[in-house]
Amino acid sequence: MNKIILLLVLLTATQLIQAQKGVIGDKIIAIIGDKIILESDIRNRIDDMKRSGVDVPANAQCLMLETMLATKALAQQAEKDSLSVSDEDIEASLDLKVRQFAQQFGSVEALEQVAGKTIFQLKEDSRESIREQKLAEEMQKDIMKDVKITPTEVKAYYDKIAKDSLNVYEAQVEVGQIVITPKAQRDIVQLAKDDLTEYRQAVIKGEKKFEILASTYSDDPGTKKDGGLFPFKISEKNVDESFKGASLKLKNVGDVSPIVKSSFGYHIIQLVSRKGDDITVRHLLRIPQITDEQYDEAIQKLDTIRSKLIAGTSNFTNAVSRYSDDDYSKYTGGMLVGEDGSTFITIDRFPDKDLVLMLKELKLGQYSAPATFIDQRGKKATRIVYLKTQLPPHSENLKDDYSKIAARALEDKKNETMEKWVNKKLPTYYLQIDSDYNSCETLQRWVAQSAAIK
Repeated sequence: MNKIILLLVLLTATQLIQAQKGVIGDKIIAIIGDKIILESDIRNRIDDMKRSGVDVPANAQCLMLETMLATKALAQQAEKDSLSVSDEDIEASLDLKVRQFAQQFGSVEALEQVAGKTIFQLKEDSRESIREQKLAEEMQKDIMKDVKITPTEVKAYYDKIAKDSLNVYEAQVEVGQIVITPKAQRDIVQLAKDDLTEYRQAVIKGEKKFEILASTYSDDPGTKKDGGLFPFKISEKNVDESFKGASLKLKNVGDVSPIVKSSFGYHIIQLVSRKGDDITVRHLLRIPQITDEQYDEAIQKLDTIRSKLIAGTSNFTNAVSRYSDDDYSKYTGGMLVGEDGSTFITIDRFPDKDLVLMLKELKLGQYSAPATFIDQRGKKATRIVYLKTQLPPHSENLKDDYSKIAARALEDKKNETMEKWVNKKLPTYYLQIDSDYNSCETLQRWVAQSAAIK
């Protein structure tokens, strides 16, 4: 039950694009109140989770059925308690999901092609499940509205943790950066575009093979040796959206795209093959060169910013908002974020070794001298680094780690509140579960209630 809140979020994120429900072999696997759950409902939504890049656990069927039972119970209770959601709210949620999936798959057209339905059909097919989901969320908010955590409760939660079970943190730091990435001059950009136009025309006219041109002229070292060959999945999130969108617009094998601007530079793209979520293209990348003088200008600008920060005439957050080109940290006030979403990062978890070396020269609260570096896209840029916080290796304690402990304590309290709600409300619902799910460990409470009704 403690995974229901998380799975409700996953369910919301995956329920828009559902595979066509099979008629043959489908069956009702659960009834709760006046709602039914089909075997295909479970299968389709697990498939959607896979397409969305969500890790699917071994007991996914059990967890998904528990999630759907909880959603339907919450939704029905919301109706009993006269909670409601507006048509406008449902429509807004549908529009948001369409935009998210269109971005994921590159375009609205690609989304329709993968789903095998028009946007109108997708929205209509999903409208009732979205309404049900929104009702469940409203009910959940109502249940949790008074759930808060006090400092006394946080301390009590902490005191119950066995000392040998406390998290041990290595040395951690909070680090921010202001990044300036010089832009290529217009005439240099135009030269790159002119080259790509020439290459594209040569391929279209049959004068040159795309793979030969890519092997000779591409600025992408990762694909150049393979003639620009680049296979990827449409659902992959680490593929540049502009690149993905242009690839998906190519209809026939051998088609070549117009010039495409991405976060890496300028490309032309040729379709090699496409099957379902898998697509293979060739691309030729040209990166307009930036002069040493431009990097020097960026360094000088950063040096001026640093002087203002040291003098106290500007603060770091405002400087990030005004000057930084780093999309990854700009919306966190310039702070870098670790894999766990926290701004406190263990030194050995920094993939950027140059940054680690810079930190060794900094004391708490200091700003580094401007320097060039290679960013996450493999592009050369300039930056200054700010050491905001430094924690030595330590066992978890209330002074240094209060927010982390409080978050866990609040999550436990919410889970306990939900457990109590289920224990109280479950007997009030008619419930039947297919015997195929009797062995699901997470469903024992539901299965027991189902057996008691028979």
